[in-house]
This record gives sequence, C-alpha cells and structure tokens, in this order.
Amino acid sequence: MAGLADSGSNPDVDLLYDINGLAKDAPPWFDRVMEFVGEYGLLLAIVLLVLGCWWTVRRRGDEDAAVTVAALIWAPLAAGIAVLVNVPIRGFVERPRPFLDHQGLEVLVKGKTDYSFVSDHATIVMALAVGLFVAHRRFGLAGLVLALFGGFIRVYMGVHYPTDVVGGFALGTAVALLLSPLAMALLTPVVRAVERSPRAGWLVRARGRADGEDTMIPETRSERASERDLAA
Repeated sequence: MAGLADSGSNPDVDLLYDINGLAKDAPPWFDRVMEFVGEYGLLLAIVLLVLGCWWTVRRRGDEDAAVTVAALIWAPLAAGIAVLVNVPIRGFVERPRPFLDHQGLEVLVKGKTDYSFVSDHATIVMALAVGLFVAHRRFGLAGLVLALFGGFIRVYMGVHYPTDVVGGFALGTAVALLLSPLAMALLTPVVRAVERSPRAGWLVRARGRADGEDTMIPETRSERASERDLAA
C-alpha cells in the first residue's frame, strides 16, 4: 500500500501523507498541543458544549425545555451506542493502523494497537455534535465544527486514515439521527416527569424562572385583555 501512495493511485493514503506531513513541519510543542487536543481536548470541549446548552436551556425556562433536555440526554447515549455498534465493524474490517503499513509517518501517539476503521474518536464526537444539533441549532453548529476539526487532527496525528474518520462521522450521524425519534419518544415523558418534580425539577427548568413565569403570565394576559377592551 505504500507503493500506492507513491504512485498517487490511492487518494486515501495520499491525503494521509499530505495531512500528516504538516506534523513533520510543525514545531514539537505544537504537535504536543495537537496530541492533547486530538486525544482529550476536543471531546472535553463538546461535552462542555452539551453542559453549557443544558445550563442555558434550564435557566431560560422555555416551555419546550423538557424536549431540549431530553435531546441533550440523547446526545451522549447516542455516542455510547455508536461506539458499541463500531465494535463488530472493527472486528469485521480488521484494518491495521496506517503507521503499521506505511513508512515515514509522524505518529504523535504511540502504542495504538487496535484496528483503525472505524475511528472511535470520530464516531463519538460526531454523535455528540449531531445530538447537540438536534437539541439546539446554535450550540450544535459549534459542536459540528469541533467534530470536523477533531477528525482532521486524528489524521494529522498519524493514527487514522481519512476514510476511518469519514466512516466514524457517518456512523455517529446515522445512530444519532436514525434512533433519535425513538429516543425522544422514550426520554421526553421521563424528563417531563422530572420537570414536574418539586425536588428534581431544577434539572430541567430553573425554579425561580418557572415560578416567575407562572405568576407573571396571568397578570400579563389580563392586562392585555384590558387594553383590548379599552381600545374597543
């Protein structure tokens, strides 16, 4: 397969060398940063996005807060299911890591001995990002950008082929979207029950915000009705 890269007849390997070649030209400290970001940083960033979205939704206390929180719960569940689906795929394909078949790669993370296709990292971050997008468009777009960047870094690190990353993106997206209707049908009633709970309701909607809305809305409606009567 190394010969294919030299001849240019394998775009997957060519792109691997092109992207990984950036790591060779970069200073060592930059590669260390990319290694941390690729292994832990981006996953942590997307998790923080999910938590930030939850905090924003519960603080605002919108009427559809329970639906949004249910979608946020689905995001990590989708990532977990996608990784489980990936286990038999990896065992069936049995694709070695690129540095085992190709010489001259700059491998930033040593000791990777498992199979390469499909990328677990790409699967997890994309499932989280798509699940977040289902819950909240603005936060979801930020998550999708981070997920795409994370896939690029996996190739940059020399631990995955580009098609490993694309496969992970496809798997994460498929699980998050295809199972979303069933997941929402199961999770939304549970979250609504939690929302009505006097003890755990704050997990879905901030109590002060919800109580404020309950007391203000009737008064506001009556004032608007009086204004319409006066206008008449």
